[in-house]
Amino acid sequence: MATLKRDSRLTSWQSTLCGGLAGVLSRTATAPLDVVKILTQVGTFHSKQGFLSSFPVLYRAEGLRAFWKGNLTACVRLFPYSAVQLSAYHRLTVLFMDDLGQISQWQAIVAGSVAGMLAAVVIYPTDVVKTRLIVQNSMEPTYRGIVHALCCVYYQEGFSSLYRGVSLSILGAVPFSAGLFFMNMSLDKFWQKPGDRLSPVQHFINGCLAAGVAQTMSFPFETVKRKMQAQSHILPHCGGVDVHFNGVLDCFRQMVKTKGVLSLWSGLTANLLKVTPNRI
Repeated sequence: MATLKRDSRLTSWQSTLCGGLAGVLSRTATAPLDVVKILTQVGTFHSKQGFLSSFPVLYRAEGLRAFWKGNLTACVRLFPYSAVQLSAYHRLTVLFMDDLGQISQWQAIVAGSVAGMLAAVVIYPTDVVKTRLIVQNSMEPTYRGIVHALCCVYYQEGFSSLYRGVSLSILGAVPFSAGLFFMNMSLDKFWQKPGDRLSPVQHFINGCLAAGVAQTMSFPFETVKRKMQAQSHILPHCGGVDVHFNGVLDCFRQMVKTKGVLSLWSGLTANLLKVTPNRI
């Protein structure tokens, strides 16, 4: 059993602010990896020669600032995301608590997963905007910023385009949660001691391994989601996607058919390299 203790030193808004600021710093530091990851997932020309070659190709094509494309959107969306997630998580953990104020490990994971899914759905349009800003050519931009991109997608492609691929965020949470639960159970047995007795280094190792496995298991859903977000008749070459599709299942089918099963994990290297700095 895990006991949930509220930190009385911080209010919920202070916790949200601290979490948001920490997220801004980590997102900004790892933005180049995120840009390369999304370009690889979408299938733009930058990634055709492999992970390491993507960096010089992007630099020559769009300059140094291109490595932080979409970073402002990623940072801005952290605050409403954190607010919704923390609020939902608190309500769910209170719901799951027994009379002694305790919840089991799997209940805590379920609460965190549901809270994360709810937050992702609420602010999903900003995720679409982030993807569009990253895949566009910053030297000849289609969108001039966050608000302009939101308005353009809404008026030119319809409201539903702002939620294209949202089901994959929900479906991807299932293998992600399963990966977290499996790793937490396995690592507890490996260390042969309860979680509250682990050292900071052991907690750090646990966090990195659990995040790496969980993200790897859910990565195909994110890859297809990015392709769906990027595909647009407004952008040159339909957003640079290397597979054109008519829906979620068609995208999965075409990717496997034309590029093989491993293409569902395109960009995984860049994603895994983000895990460690995000945990520091």
